[in-house]
Amino acid sequence: MVDSRLIPETYDRGFQQPTPRSVEEFNELPAHVWPKNATRTSNGAVDIAGCSLAELADTYGTPLFVVDEDDFRSRCRAMAAAFGAENVHYAAKAFLTKEIARWVNSEGLHLDVASLGELQVALAASFPAERITAHGNNKTQDYLEQIVTAGVGVVVLDAPGEITLLNECAEQAGVTQSVMVRVKPGIEAHTHEMIATAHEDQKFGFSLASGSARAACEAAIEAGNLDLVGLHCHVGSQVFDAEGFSQAAERVLQLFVQLYEDRGVRLSTLDLGGGFGIAYTASSRALDVTSVAEDLIHRVDRRCEKLSIERPRIMVEPGRSIAGPTTVTVYRVGQVKDVHVTDTQTRRYVAVDGGMSDNVRPALYQAEYDLRMVNRNATGNPTATRVVGSHCESGDILITNESYPDDIATGDLVATAATGAYCYAMSSRYNMMLRPAVVSVKDGQAKVMVQRETIEDVLGKQL
Repeated sequence: MVDSRLIPETYDRGFQQPTPRSVEEFNELPAHVWPKNATRTSNGAVDIAGCSLAELADTYGTPLFVVDEDDFRSRCRAMAAAFGAENVHYAAKAFLTKEIARWVNSEGLHLDVASLGELQVALAASFPAERITAHGNNKTQDYLEQIVTAGVGVVVLDAPGEITLLNECAEQAGVTQSVMVRVKPGIEAHTHEMIATAHEDQKFGFSLASGSARAACEAAIEAGNLDLVGLHCHVGSQVFDAEGFSQAAERVLQLFVQLYEDRGVRLSTLDLGGGFGIAYTASSRALDVTSVAEDLIHRVDRRCEKLSIERPRIMVEPGRSIAGPTTVTVYRVGQVKDVHVTDTQTRRYVAVDGGMSDNVRPALYQAEYDLRMVNRNATGNPTATRVVGSHCESGDILITNESYPDDIATGDLVATAATGAYCYAMSSRYNMMLRPAVVSVKDGQAKVMVQRETIEDVLGKQL
């Protein structure tokens, strides 16, 4: 018997039996979570867009990101149908490669970048600079100079000093730069604290309540080389309560009225950001973008009528809701062992050849994912299972506590769905586990989007 006095209380988390799940349920692929073209074939293996995940894993190694191109494009088109293509700015921070920038461009959407690096990738893909909006809470002079030089369409102002610096850059370039002011509307989004962005005590934007948003607008209006065209706000990420978007819009519209009445400035654009929630697990549901768009536009129309102003153009910035569901991450199972939890209970630990270096979100936000075996059908009995990575961290956990068949074994292939957003983008080289390859699939053909990082890539940068 283990002496409980030897286990610090903060680490004695106990054991909770996961809800039992039949092997038939485990072998199903929840259509609202997995890419649209994912199917389990007659031999039990999983294909996406006619490409076998097992064959892709053998060819390109694991871990491996696999992107369903048609799914990605269809989600771009759905957003365009809901809001108008010219009003949809794909948020590059979710997942950006040159190929993705080309897809977004060909679907007629605009693009948001949040750093100089993202801007440079977009420009390298020949994305039209005039259809790019530049974000960032700490834009450097180099970033602002390249924004102005490239002819980026709009800059979202995020700090008082940035207004002065951008005006100077634009003056030196002899241009007038269109800008929006990022406003904190004071909305508490129902999401994780670290991805809520509209409340007062956080780093982004200017406060509506304190008057700093109004002051920023005044400064932009007075700047000789800036053209204030609108206001921007963002309530958070992975938001399922559509009410927050409407409340934010109503609050920000008050500032539209003030600027028109006091300064005669009529702003043309209201950017409501992104944050539309997606389904990560079989029990969750994504936000219905079409109904949200209709409801949101209707509410803004009514509010503008009450305020006696013309409705501005409504822009949105989806990233996760386009990229997230289109991608899976394939892993190969390594060691499997049963771990003592209590005197009467054990938990099976299944280790895979990736983990927090390719998906840090479970460790950061307690994010949950749907995992399935993809090289064959499972046949075993349900057992309490934790899926862990290969890093030297006890918190390197991909699936905390689920009921999985007990025949998952060394050498099998498993995949987590909905990994298109913020997984590769936030990847690292922790423990020198190098960044995976990214492969897109379409019509039975696979194309390497990003090559697997090699140790030669790393050593070549070291002196």
